[in-house]
Amino acid sequence: MTFDLELVLVLGTLVTGVVWLLDALWWSKARQAPVPVEGESRNARPPEPWYVEYSKSFFPVLIIVLVLRSFVVEPFRIPSGSMMPTLLVGDFIVVTKYSYGIRLPVTRQLIIPTGLPKHGDVAVFRYPENPREDYIKRVVGLPGDRVAFYNKTLFINDRAVTQREIGTYEGVGSGDVMTGATLAEETLGDVTHQILIWPNRPSVQGEIVVPEGHYFVVGDNRDNSNDSRYWGFVPEENLVGKAVMIWMHWDFADSSSDLGRIGTRIR
Repeated sequence: MTFDLELVLVLGTLVTGVVWLLDALWWSKARQAPVPVEGESRNARPPEPWYVEYSKSFFPVLIIVLVLRSFVVEPFRIPSGSMMPTLLVGDFIVVTKYSYGIRLPVTRQLIIPTGLPKHGDVAVFRYPENPREDYIKRVVGLPGDRVAFYNKTLFINDRAVTQREIGTYEGVGSGDVMTGATLAEETLGDVTHQILIWPNRPSVQGEIVVPEGHYFVVGDNRDNSNDSRYWGFVPEENLVGKAVMIWMHWDFADSSSDLGRIGTRIR
């Protein structure tokens, strides 16, 4: 079962906010000071109940975190190597939630359209086959695009995407299993990025047209990625945000950190 932090934040904010409001409107007025004893002020009031005190302390923090996480930015951790070499196992990334529209928390209802994915964007989205799980891939197909893969090459609208071999990949940490893959450079729209290819491994071939309101996404680790080539398109309503920066790297499996990746812009 996936832990739904967003739902917990919404419920926590709602409960603490309601308790604080009820206390401000009624409970505090209903509390009467006990009969004063000698030496005690007549204005003395009994202490606030623990649940009121806690609500007043936690509500401002919860609502700030909820607003930032729901509408501005959200941190994610990369658990797999499907986006190598762009993202490594153990990268912690920042995702801008407002890039593809402002949505209400939990319901995901779009309330303010702010933009749509472009070719080459690294996007986080809810996995169509299990919406409680977040995936991250690169957008290669927009609504109406004809996307094809032949001989390890990506084609968009019958034109091959520029690809240039630049050497052999040497993996680090948990990614050392990818050592030996072909490292290549690919240009999608205005974005130039690196990908990994295993020339001797079989890969999916064929072409398809992206329907309206959907996107075609693939991993940069082309022969080791569970993506649109296998399970289909990403509906627009499943979009979570755009990955923009690495803010920390800690490889749990390898118990190693790479401070040099901090602040790296994601392209």
